[in-house]
Amino acid sequence: MRIGKTLHKADWPAVISRATGIALLLAGVLLAARLCTATPQGNSVIGIAAAPQANSIPSIFDPRSTPADSIRHLSFFVLSVTGLIFVVVFSLLSYAVVKFRSRAADGEREPAQVYGSTQIELAWTIIPILIVVVLFLATARVIHAIQDAPKPPEAIEVTAIGHQFWWEFRYPTLGIVTANELHVPVSDPAHPTPTFLKLLSADTDHSFWVPQLAGKTDLIPNHPNGTWLDPHETGLFLGQCAQYCGTQHAKMLLRVYVDSPEDFNAWVRGQQLPANDDAKEGAGRRVFERTACLNCHAINGTNGNGRFGPDLTHLTSRNTIASGAAENNSQNLRQWIQDPDSIKPGSLMPAMKLSDADLDALVRYLETLR
Repeated sequence: MRIGKTLHKADWPAVISRATGIALLLAGVLLAARLCTATPQGNSVIGIAAAPQANSIPSIFDPRSTPADSIRHLSFFVLSVTGLIFVVVFSLLSYAVVKFRSRAADGEREPAQVYGSTQIELAWTIIPILIVVVLFLATARVIHAIQDAPKPPEAIEVTAIGHQFWWEFRYPTLGIVTANELHVPVSDPAHPTPTFLKLLSADTDHSFWVPQLAGKTDLIPNHPNGTWLDPHETGLFLGQCAQYCGTQHAKMLLRVYVDSPEDFNAWVRGQQLPANDDAKEGAGRRVFERTACLNCHAINGTNGNGRFGPDLTHLTSRNTIASGAAENNSQNLRQWIQDPDSIKPGSLMPAMKLSDADLDALVRYLETLR
């Protein structure tokens, strides 16, 4: 009898403890959802204020492209199904906790024992199977629509190559090579101009992800992959490598500029021009050509033809350096050349340790490469 009283006294504290745990779980879920949809005003990139058309934390629930829109609809469907499951299970659990709690009248009496229920066993076997089949079919339909989309003749072709820790973009039909900032034309639904990307890796696994434009797609060494973008409006869209690839994975950022047809054509014409050869900055060019810079970087018209680092032919046409880690200005460029770890610790860019005169000349020369 003493044991029964003890159990009765501990009954409500146990119920309150369980309820508190469930409430904390719900609060955590709501907090995570709030953080996922937050739009912070700042930007952690050195020297770059938040762009008016680009969120610091882009959301899959704010799509601006056909593949991303398909993923959002699928996400809402999956969240609805799993949310319904959560409500049903939580309601049944709450009912069981309250309805069948220990009472003083129970004493030491053993509760009624039920052995086997064909109906219940069929229900908890068939219903989950049906749910999994429905989710599988819905997911397979979206995957098929994205991966097997036909490529129209007007499509822009880009080869994206992942490096530790930066992006190389090559436009084979246009003869353009650039880095970290991808330019694509807006796609008018009446006259679609999608951009199809061939994804390659130069070293280890990477993952191309621009949440508002397309889903994650892995870049695997010796295994070409692909994805496509069909942006419906102009603007700047942020993305990054979504697969841990080393020390500076978190700063392997990318920026996608969706341009109007006129702006895209103007950008293409500018990128197809040879490197600017300013005779006044010949000293800086000589610094580039006689140091280790040319082992990793290429500049058209010079003897530099390296492939380990970004092509610098039109360096100052890009808004950022170090794969989006810093604004492209003379101060950051000087700091990046002299001490890369101060901007991007663990990057594979070596510290050049140039004299002040050589460093100033090199920076002035690089700033002419528009």
